Parts: sequence; structure tokens; C-alpha cells
Amino acid sequence: MDKPTTDSRIKRVDHFFAFPGARNDRWRYLNAACADWARSGEGAALSASLLDDIEAYEGFFAYPGRSLLATLRQRIEAGQSGAAAALAQRISESILTRSYKSDPADWQSAEAAAETPPDLNTPTLARAGGHRPYFEVLVVAPGAATRGENITQQMRRLRRTEDAFIYEAVPVGSFEEAICAVILNPAISAVTIYEGFAHESAAELPVLRDFLASARLDAASIAGADLPLSLADAIKRIRPELDLYLLSDRHVERIAGDARASGLRRVLYSVEELLELHLCILEGVDDRFRTPFFDNLKKYAMRPISTFHALPIARGKSVFKSDWIRDMGEFYGLNIFLAESSATTGGLDSLLEPTGNIKEAQDMAARAFGADHVFFVTNGTSTSNKMVHQALVAPGDIVLLDRNCHKSHHYGLVLAGGQPLYIDAFPMTEYSMYGAVPLASIKKALLDLKADGRLDRAKMVDLTNCTFDGHIYNTRRVMEECLAIKPDLIFLWDEAWFGFARWSPFLRPRTAMGAAEAIAAWMEDPASVEAHEAQAKELGKNPSAAKLMETRLIPDPRQIRLRVYQTNSTHKSMSALRQGSMLLVRDVDFASVEAQFHEAVFTHASTSPNQQLIASLDIARRQMELEGYGLVANAIEIALDIRKEVNAHPVISKYFRILGADQMIPAEYRQTGFTDFLTPGTDWEDQVRSMHEDEFCLDPTRMTLVCGTAGYDGTQFKKLMADDYDIQFNKTSRNSVLLQSNINNTRSDVANLIRVLLEISRKIEADLARGGENGRAAFAARVKSLMTDVPDLPNFSEFHEAFRWDAGKKTPEGDMRSAFYSAYYAEGCEYVPLDSPEVDKRLKSGPAMISANFVIPYPPGFPIMVPGQVITKETIDFMRKLDVKEIHGFERAKGLKLIRPDHAKDHIRK
Repeated sequence: MDKPTTDSRIKRVDHFFAFPGARNDRWRYLNAACADWARSGEGAALSASLLDDIEAYEGFFAYPGRSLLATLRQRIEAGQSGAAAALAQRISESILTRSYKSDPADWQSAEAAAETPPDLNTPTLARAGGHRPYFEVLVVAPGAATRGENITQQMRRLRRTEDAFIYEAVPVGSFEEAICAVILNPAISAVTIYEGFAHESAAELPVLRDFLASARLDAASIAGADLPLSLADAIKRIRPELDLYLLSDRHVERIAGDARASGLRRVLYSVEELLELHLCILEGVDDRFRTPFFDNLKKYAMRPISTFHALPIARGKSVFKSDWIRDMGEFYGLNIFLAESSATTGGLDSLLEPTGNIKEAQDMAARAFGADHVFFVTNGTSTSNKMVHQALVAPGDIVLLDRNCHKSHHYGLVLAGGQPLYIDAFPMTEYSMYGAVPLASIKKALLDLKADGRLDRAKMVDLTNCTFDGHIYNTRRVMEECLAIKPDLIFLWDEAWFGFARWSPFLRPRTAMGAAEAIAAWMEDPASVEAHEAQAKELGKNPSAAKLMETRLIPDPRQIRLRVYQTNSTHKSMSALRQGSMLLVRDVDFASVEAQFHEAVFTHASTSPNQQLIASLDIARRQMELEGYGLVANAIEIALDIRKEVNAHPVISKYFRILGADQMIPAEYRQTGFTDFLTPGTDWEDQVRSMHEDEFCLDPTRMTLVCGTAGYDGTQFKKLMADDYDIQFNKTSRNSVLLQSNINNTRSDVANLIRVLLEISRKIEADLARGGENGRAAFAARVKSLMTDVPDLPNFSEFHEAFRWDAGKKTPEGDMRSAFYSAYYAEGCEYVPLDSPEVDKRLKSGPAMISANFVIPYPPGFPIMVPGQVITKETIDFMRKLDVKEIHGFERAKGLKLIRPDHAKDHIRK
């Protein structure tokens, strides 16, 4: 077992971002050391040293608590190896299994349990009707280090059998310790702040002080500020979901009216009855625990309802009374049928025009995700994207669009009539994938539109964040620099894979809503106007495009119309059923487009939405608000563990590797010089700095596993793992597969993956040994074909002139909608076989080949042809080298579907 993390090693990224798991490891290590001591008679010093390491951070957790730790310390110092081993084992197992949340005996030593009434000093978690959810409350108070047990006992005495939840106190005595606790302890759901605490901790916390300094939360940065309100602000920045309570013996009325107190749930007079605080804490957690639609649906399912509407499956009678489909009912259970209805009355609500519990659930989701409005969508994020396009884009509007984004964006523009101005992402040719779109490309497109006098036509910037392969934009910088050029641009960020990031303080600033919140706060700061005016003076009245390109532009906060939309595939990263999606809105002008937005909902949303999907979105929000922080931390821990185990394994690493940030992101976009999470010498400060400053970062939970070096193409390896080993992946490229850790994964999953990769690696070695020189040569040739002989990735070429009837001279936008519908007329289309000489002839001497539809190979999964696009040699070469079976929009027997050139000319005349 690895030695547990200590202060000197916690600076490593994999330790800092994975503290909960590391804590479990430290306790297991102490348990093993004490057990060895009890068996051999040697090891007292090691056990004491390991307990020292543990005690440095255990004060930030309610369990095992000061009393049990003191008992364990006494046993070790007294040389009671057997008793120490027994207690260490019980604590370790309780932390690992989390049994302390439901078993009062876990909180006491045997001696204490015999002397103390259990209903007074131990948590009573069971109640009539079921189990009470458990959470922890951070109490920041002066002298908490010495008064900790007294504070804990006071809060325990407030418990009542009527309480819906049960909690334990975590007392700390300083600003630094409070920040450390909310970072390290995911079980904390509320914070109670008393006045009079210190800023610095009495304990040595060098790593935390580095963090506080980098976040401008150190003593020097907040000198003279109101410390309790500064702490509340800092906690809200780290974990905005937490309920904060300030207890003061000053003029609480004035504090409550202070603008800086806006993040507090309540301000209480500290000398008053603590029961009020207790009830506030429970009410705050209950406010997040409530799921208005799901709660109502459960009540609906219990009612004796007779249905005379068009949904025979409702109530389940047609299923359970059938001799032929009863197994369906047995498989799914009765409740799923009792909770179905096609009615939107009788206590239910309408997803199309919600006014009741669905509306309330959506409002709660808006609060949780930092949005002004949230819409639940049951047709997946493909539909969410189309809704945004239809609501906000009118025919002829120009949309700056990543050519490699999800097909729903392209189809959305076809339906809306918007003209895509495609901007290309940086290529990763070696792995047959694209990254993300450089900011320079976006700025150039906007400045070219300005030079053409067409900037007013630019309506939206539409980008994917994070990309399928994990590239995360510097969303704030992108929006700020674009708004400096056109202050009323709308931004659509497709965060289908990134919804979970809201619950990580390190990833949240790079989400659309996180960046929008930061920009909004910056706009309110008078310094923002000063910064803009200083730059405007430096640039002069008419700065050249070249000068603007090389400048990090600062927008005019007085001119900005902050309009940000974010779509989340909730089912992709949270506990929602498949096709569950959320559409998040933070738009100062939403009132002016709300009517057309609802029209878009009516157009695309089903009039018969699945009730279970809606309920699962409600539940996913509840879970993330109450435990999302810890779940996301675990997902990051899992991912870092996989990266480390694969790349460091002496056998596996010969044939497989997970690409680091330096291999996924070119150096020019990593301005801080950050290389990878696990590069020797890299610590968490490097990662945090990269997240703040670099143009692109890599989502640690998305891992590109190269399998071409093992002789497998991506599709082949994905099938092997699914068919033979029951391990499922999602996306593939020519020579890689994408692994994604999420809130569902466990360390057992990691162990299984490593076992299987080792088995495959050993099989490769055995086959090479049996095959001799010829076998090794064949293997090397296979690897070369997958890793070296890769086709160049084709960029977007251009729209044919027939579909650029009102386009500018400098920009490549086109009327894709007209091209798309031109292909509906058979007489205007032709087919040319991909491998025919006709293709090469027309590439060389014309006439141009014009794509009639979208052509999307899987992998890589982006459209290499769109309607109206002129097909080039690069695209044909790429298609001919593809060895994938699934190509949407292409029938190999017929060939390329093209718009006839003469038909296109007719379009020009029309």
C-alpha cells in the first residue's frame, strides 16, 4: 500500500483533487500498521506517526471526532496495541462503508458507550418510516479548537424525532480552517459563522495558505475587511450550494441589510435560542432536498385514479392482467405505470406551459446551476440546441459555428435559416480528431465581418464546451473579447458533457454560467470602466485589425448586453434518465425573446413528454445540490487514478497510454506552460493557474486512451472490450477510445479496467513471442498504419457561389438552408461513386462537386460535408482512407449525393 498523503505531498495534483479517497487510504494504512504492531509487537512509533498525519486534517470531519481520536491516541501512547488495532479497524471500516451515518455505536469507544446514555451523545439516525439523510454543519467560532466537544454536544441536544434529517457539527476556529474544511469535506451542507474567529490557523497549513494567497483570500488581501462577511463570500465562491448562517451580537439588522450579506441565508442574533438556528439549518437542507415534480408524482401514483385518456399503459392494468406482456411489469415494477398519465390536470403539470410543480422544479434548477431560467427538455440536448437556434436566429442571421460541433447545431441552422460562418478547430491529425476553436479564429471572423460592413448580421457565437475529447474553453475570455467587438452577441455553449462542472470550484469558472456570473460581477465594478477606457486610449480611435488581433480586448461594460445560453445533457453526467436535458438561460434581454422562445418549445418539445424523464431531472438537481461536490471530486479522483495506473504500469504502458494535456493541447494554447496533471514536479497550483489563464484546458475526467500502439483501431478495441470484457466506452477515433469517469464510477471499476488491460497486454506479448520475426513485423506494420499512416483532417472548404448570394467578400458564410432543400428535388441531384475516375476528373477540371447533404463519419463524428459545400481533394482523400462502417449521409452503393451544377446556377438566377 502506498504511504498516505502528507503535507509535503498533498501539493501533487492527484492528491489535492482526490483528498476524500486519499483520506480513506490513510486510515487503511494506519489500520494495517496497528494490526502489524498487534501481531509482531513492533510498530508503535509508525502507528503514532501515521496518526499524526491523520490528525492534521481530521478536524475538518465530524467523524470520528475529537473524542475517538483522543482515545486512539491514548491507546497508542500507552502501548495497548490490541486495543489500538481494534479501534483503528472500526474507525477505518466505518469511514470506508460510511456506516457511522446510520450506526450510533460507531461514534464511541466501548468504554464511553458503557458510561454515557446513547440518546444524549450519539447520533440517533433511525426513525419510524425509514432512514434520515445525514450531513455535516461547519461551525466557525472563536476557540472552537478547545470548545469543539461542547459545540458538538449543544447541537446534538437540539435533535428531535420530528427532524427530517440529522447532522453533526464540525467546529473550527479560523478563516483558514473554514476554507480547508469546505474544500476537503464534501459532507458539509451548511456553515454557521460566529463573530470573533481568527484569520490564521494555529496549525501549520502551508499548502492552504498558498491557495488562499492565489485566490486573494489571505490575511493581507482582506486586511481591514469584515472577516465573517469575507469568509461567507469566499465560501460561496468555492461551494455556492452551501447554506450560510451568520450569528452576531452586533446590530444584526444592519448586517442583514449589507450588500455583502447577500450570500447568507439568515442572519441571527447569537444570544438568542439555538433552536432557531437548528430549525433554519434543517429548513435550508429541506429546501434543496425537495423535488416538487417528483414528490408530486409519487403522491399521484398512490391515488385511485380511473383513466379515460389515450395512454393504456397508465396504471398498468393492460400489463399486469396480460398473459403475454406481464414480464414487462415484473421487470419494471408497478410504480412506473402508476406514475404515468397523458393528463396535465388532476395535480400534474404541463411541460409545454408549466405553472405548477414543473415550473417550481425548473426554478430550483435555475438556482442550483446559477441561471436566470431553466427549461427541462425530454428529447435530449439535440432538441435543446434546436430550440435556442429557432428562438434567437432569424433567416439571414450569421452564426459563428465550430464546424466540428454536434450535428444538432447544423440542423438547427437549417431549420432557422441562419447562415453558418464555419470556424475550424485546431487539428490533432495524429489521433484523427479536432480540438477546439482558437480565440484568434473567432476574433478574425468577427473583424472580417466588421471590415465587410456586415457585423450587424452576426447574431451568435456557438461553441462546444467541453468538446467530446475534453477541451475546455476559457469561456470568460472568449465572451469578453467577442463582446469588445460586438457588445450584443449571443453565446450558445453546448455543455452536453460538462454539466457536472458546476459542482467543482476548479471547473466552474470555465462553464458558461460560471463565466457569465464573473462577467456580470465585473461589469458592476467601477474598475471595469476604467480598464476599458485605459485600453481604448491606448488603442486609439481606429485601431487596425492587426492591432486588435494581438490585444487582449476589454469590452465596454456600459455597452454589454450579456446574453448567454447553455445546454446540458443532464443524463450524460448526472443521475438523469437518457434524453434528459436542461437548457440554461442568463440573458438580460430574455423578456424580449421569451414569446418566441416558447414558440420554439412548442415546435420541438413532445406534447407527450415522459413523466419519468421530467422526474429524473428534478432528482438530478437534488442530488447535485446536496452531494454533487463530493461526487465530482470522486470522478476526478477516479480519472487521475486511471491515468496514473495506465501510464506507469510496466507492461500496460508498452501498448496503451492515456494522452496528457501537452499531447491534447498545442503549447501555444497553454500559456502557463502546464504539461499534465501527473507530470513530476507539477502541483495543484499549476493546475489552478492553468484553469485561470490558459486558452484551453483539459477536463481531467475525459481520457483519450491510445490503442493503436496495441494494434487495435478504435472501433475494433471498443467492440473487443464490450463483447469480451463487459467494459463499455463511448467515442472512438482511428487509433484511440475515449474513457469518461463520472459520478457513477468506483475504484472497483478502475481495478477491473487495469486487470483487463493487463490481460490484453500480456496476450499481445504472448502472441508476439509465438509469432517470431514475421509476427513482430506484421504487428509493427499494423501499428504504423494506425499511428503513422493517418489521413489528414479536412477543414471546411467553402460554400458554392450559388449559396453565397448575399455573403461578404472576406467571410465564408453561406445559405445552407437553401442548399439543404435544393436536394429535395431529385432532378437537381446526382450521384457520383466515391472511387470513380469521375471524382478525380471533376476535382481537377470541374465542374465543382457540391454536397447535397450532411456527411458524418463515425468516428470522428463531425460533418466533413455540409449542404452547399464545395467538395475538395482533401475531403475525398480523407473519405477514401476512412475504414469506418458508419457514415451518415453516404450510401456507398450510390456514391456521393451532389447538387447538379446547372441546378445550382438556376438557384443563383432565382
